[in-house]
Amino acid sequence: MTKVLVSDPIDQVGIDILSQVAQVDVRTGLPAEQLKEIIGEYDALMIRSGTTVTADIIEAATKLRIIGRAGVGVDNVDVPAATKRGVIVVNSPEGNTIAAAEHALALMLSLSRHVPHAHVSTMAGGWDRKKYVGNELYKKKLGVVGLGKIGSHVARVAKAMGMDVMAYDPFVSAERAQQMQVRLMELPALFAEADYVSLHLPRTPETENLVNAELLRTMKSTARIVNCARGGIIDEKALAEAVENGVIAGAALDVYAKEPLEADSALRSVSERLILTPHLGASTEEAQENVAVDVAEQIRDVLLGLPARSAVNIPGLNAEVMEQLKPHLQLAETLGQLLGQLAGGQISELEVRLQGEFASHPAQPLVIASLKGLLSTALGDSINFVNAGLEAKERGIHVLEVKDDAARDFAGGSLQLSAKGAKGSHAVTGTVFGDGELRVTTIDEFPVNVSPSKHMLFTRHRDMPGIIGNLGSVLGEHNVNIASMQVGRRIVRGDAVMVLSLDDPLPASLLATIHQINGIQEAHPVTL
Repeated sequence: MTKVLVSDPIDQVGIDILSQVAQVDVRTGLPAEQLKEIIGEYDALMIRSGTTVTADIIEAATKLRIIGRAGVGVDNVDVPAATKRGVIVVNSPEGNTIAAAEHALALMLSLSRHVPHAHVSTMAGGWDRKKYVGNELYKKKLGVVGLGKIGSHVARVAKAMGMDVMAYDPFVSAERAQQMQVRLMELPALFAEADYVSLHLPRTPETENLVNAELLRTMKSTARIVNCARGGIIDEKALAEAVENGVIAGAALDVYAKEPLEADSALRSVSERLILTPHLGASTEEAQENVAVDVAEQIRDVLLGLPARSAVNIPGLNAEVMEQLKPHLQLAETLGQLLGQLAGGQISELEVRLQGEFASHPAQPLVIASLKGLLSTALGDSINFVNAGLEAKERGIHVLEVKDDAARDFAGGSLQLSAKGAKGSHAVTGTVFGDGELRVTTIDEFPVNVSPSKHMLFTRHRDMPGIIGNLGSVLGEHNVNIASMQVGRRIVRGDAVMVLSLDDPLPASLLATIHQINGIQEAHPVTL
């Protein structure tokens, strides 16, 4: 008989759905070793955030066909190990959209009308009507940072409330913004103009501490900021100081760099004009039911031989084909990540060109992997192989697929990604060597031979004496260690590109200094 293990607490409605097609065993709080011992009995596993599904557990799951995570993230599942074994991993990317958006709006309203502090005062016997005079949201300027599903819902509701909505999202087209009746702006201008800012970004190396003391100082003294997205996007110490010192009028947070919020956090010392909630964004009865139903239905469908609608790995490919394509998919995603960060803004067109032997591979998985990498800077963990095409379409990205089996620059063929966008055009090419090693072979048609690394710096510069030494000196003065360096050029004393692999991420403050080096035309830090 088909069996499903539910190893974390989920809403009963999800268990009822699973019971339609399988025997359901609810065994929560299992230690990892015990889960590993029993997982071989089950065809499906349903979890939330409490269970970590490691490669060892997946290896022991000889019957397992699907892992369902009742929530958005799947960072507690070894997705590559599951994919290699042919196990589908699904989540519920939209189940808590409304809950998270409404919590952001609730915090915005609470900030405006001093609701928490007025409540505490009244319960203590006070009646301080003058002290808690608030502000209306009507006709105020709201800056929405990130126009994904949650940010878009916040924008729609805010428009209905009479707010003037601006937005920053480098991966949303002007046409899409016009349809939503929001003004697209660059981040510094948005922070300077907004009366309220609501953050809806993933936490990535690019967004970590994005809202720092410098950015906070550009805001109006009457402005307020809300974060119901991910912890770590705001420098919490800088925010506490900004609120306490009246740099901004207030802030409300539901997420934190470390959770639970540490007892000695600077945020706890702020007396008023700050609202803190314990990560309640998805904590509604409806959201918990929604994610349970969404994931349970997908598990049921897969057990019945039907496709899953929110698989985070690639459905429809058996383990043998998956193993064969693994390095090529990795190359496509890596080149997409690189191209997205080089482009540095809204992209209108992506061309995926499969050259030589690459043209003999199935194209669609490579196109989707390229889009996944391209959009990961903006969407973080929420982008996957299933929704990458849809997300690209929603952002107005036109995708072209070209097969060129006559191109034979490398024995194994190559993959070229070209993007057109608001900040011009960029192209990158790469290949997979026989041992599975990835190489970047051209950047904007400049020849290079680079093994991708986690932290990199790409520059475009005039080919002139002293450039390399000057850049090396600047990095050395700021304790940034260079692991490797490569220069590509087409003609002597013309333009050239330089690729540096770094041991650590490039400090954001250093980029302006690099741009000031004589001869440097562009500089792009990249994190893979």
